[in-house]
Amino acid sequence: MKRIVMFAKRYVVAAVCLFFAMTLGIFHFKGRGRIAKIAALFGYDPTELKLIIPSVEPSEALPADSSVEVLEPKAADGNVSALEVLALRQQVAVLKRKRPRPALKSFDRLFWTMLRHLWSRWSDVLVIVKPETVISWHGNGFRLYWRWRSRQRGGRPKITEEIRGLIRRWAEENAVWGSPRIHGELLKLGFIVSERTVARYLRRIRRRGDGSKRWLAFLQNHREVIVAFDFFTVPTLTFPLLYGLFVIEHGRRRILHFNITRHPSAEWVVQQRRETFPEAGPYRYVILDRDSKFDATVMTFLKATGLKPKRTSIQSPWQNGTAERWVGSCRREILDHIIALNERHLLRLLREYVSYYHQDRIHDSLEKDTPPKRGAEQKPAATAKVTSMPRLGGLHHRYGWREAA
Repeated sequence: MKRIVMFAKRYVVAAVCLFFAMTLGIFHFKGRGRIAKIAALFGYDPTELKLIIPSVEPSEALPADSSVEVLEPKAADGNVSALEVLALRQQVAVLKRKRPRPALKSFDRLFWTMLRHLWSRWSDVLVIVKPETVISWHGNGFRLYWRWRSRQRGGRPKITEEIRGLIRRWAEENAVWGSPRIHGELLKLGFIVSERTVARYLRRIRRRGDGSKRWLAFLQNHREVIVAFDFFTVPTLTFPLLYGLFVIEHGRRRILHFNITRHPSAEWVVQQRRETFPEAGPYRYVILDRDSKFDATVMTFLKATGLKPKRTSIQSPWQNGTAERWVGSCRREILDHIIALNERHLLRLLREYVSYYHQDRIHDSLEKDTPPKRGAEQKPAATAKVTSMPRLGGLHHRYGWREAA
């Protein structure tokens, strides 16, 4: 709607200007001057009409001995031709406003590309697009031609999707394997493929392996010599927090030491380390998070006692998963069901829980066994019955056989 109003305004202004021009006597001028003023009135450049209205005499344009008969146009005929061109240009301008970018087909592009090589004045009659556009069409055609000429007409056959899948799978499962190792495994399975082909597909895999799997593999291979430190908090009856520190081994999930305090510090952590390992033990690595209580003093003491501290990444509790799982079990099985009165009360409850955790509670990671390897009980007699033994005030139970009286 806005476009229609804008065009209507332009035509009204043009009509008014034309009326005033006729009133002022513009059309009293003859020849080229009158047409130039009309062209300027409608917004066209009068110099664009110089190809239609010749500025030289025909006798000057051709040789004297030329056999071509030159018809010298009259002034009236030239004026009519100029007005005709002016009318055509005005219609072209209207069409451009209606459809500013005409739809061109491949044949149209081919026509102007060929015309550019056959006629030197091709750009003088080109109005639908710019000459630079035709030149760009020629460049695109040049690239398409040489792409077609350079197409692959043979070479090595492509490997099957099965082999590509095996290369990706083995590269992810074995982060340290290179193309020689994977190529050897393929040969052992009867796949015929070159080592260079395997290397080419390996380069397309940006990330080799999973970082979490490598970390779990490290923990699995060194679990007998790894211990983990961690803190947990428990609110008391009057809402102050109590801090608990525990040390757990990775091999059999045993709790080596735990204690409770209201004011944890680096010196207190060092003292707990002395109580946990009074002598040199079999452990070589300590996993702990980036808690500020594990400061440089604690790190220096651990290194002095022969332990290599391994700090987890920022906000990565899964890297200390064994300790985090114990905290979760402790909360679900005891801490969420009690209200700690003070340090002595909480310490007593945790001692009972650690005893239950070691002697009675089974662990999925230990193949349904306890840390000290609780044996399976056999039914002593045909009349024996299963009895329950309460633990932690009746929150949990242990079951065993008991002969009937």
